[in-house]
Amino acid sequence: MADRITTTAELTWDDELRFTAKSGGSKLVIDSNSQQGLSPMQTLAMSLAGCMAIDVVDIIKKGRHALRALRVTFTGLRAPASPKRFEEITLHYIIEGNVPAAAVERAIVLSREKYCSVWHSMRQDIALTVTHEVRG
Repeated sequence: MADRITTTAELTWDDELRFTAKSGGSKLVIDSNSQQGLSPMQTLAMSLAGCMAIDVVDIIKKGRHALRALRVTFTGLRAPASPKRFEEITLHYIIEGNVPAAAVERAIVLSREKYCSVWHSMRQDIALTVTHEVRG
């Protein structure tokens, strides 16, 4: 069995509903009101989008395609009542470069089904839609 990876994080309460979060050598502010930092749900949204975007870039580059730019937008619909979790998520990728659409589709599928640890850590009953467009 492979060695397990340990991730640690430490949150320190600053005031009101705001915390400084640290992990590794990085830190960010988590703020319930999104005034001085990201809310926990914004952080989760960025984590999922970032995880899948990293996978997609890595897979496309390993395929030796001429990727010039990638942008991904996250749209999440939340439940109206507590715990107000994400019920539906849409990720839309805009790819620039000489990258075949089939290569982008393959990268997205591999990220979703195999590699993205953030997605695999979330509830799997969330409706996840991923779309893309390639701009040469």
